[in-house]
Amino acid sequence: MVEKSILAETLQILRQGGLIIYPTDTVWGIGCDATNEMAVQKLISLKRKNEAKGLVVLVDQLGRLPSYVDEIPDLAWDLIELSDKPLTLVFERGKNLAPSTYGVNGSIAIRVTQSKFCQQLVSRFGRPVVSSSANFCGMPFPVTFGDIHPDLISAVDFVVPQSFDAGSTGKPSSIIAIGKGNLVKVIRD
Repeated sequence: MVEKSILAETLQILRQGGLIIYPTDTVWGIGCDATNEMAVQKLISLKRKNEAKGLVVLVDQLGRLPSYVDEIPDLAWDLIELSDKPLTLVFERGKNLAPSTYGVNGSIAIRVTQSKFCQQLVSRFGRPVVSSSANFCGMPFPVTFGDIHPDLISAVDFVVPQSFDAGSTGKPSSIIAIGKGNLVKVIRD
């Protein structure tokens, strides 16, 4: 079980529209409430991110996908269940999320997190959480907490202690776009 005080503080910041730095099942991430447009805009601005690319959002379990994805091809369920490493799927159309989380074409990137901390966080929060790597755009992914730029750390509202990163792979997730007719495109292996 995740330390209750850290989880409670993280939840409070998310509910207030704040930004967090936290360990995920892949690399350290910067996140916010994926349904709060103002919070998402703050994150995009801080990272100096191109808005056209969209963002990855985390859900805690497979059953949450229909709440945020317009149409889920059958193959998506199999890909998630059979994947032996973190997998982000890009679906053609998202719903019920902040507009800036979507790609320019309306697509949405979602990962069912395998991190115990993230599962508890998202479950207790009751909404998806943005998971963007904790770096400024164009910089390397933060494999460890020590790789995160100090300016990024000082700009967010809460930083989960680095001792919580057990279980992170230190590598970005695989990304697969999946469309109608089970059309598959590997974006990142």
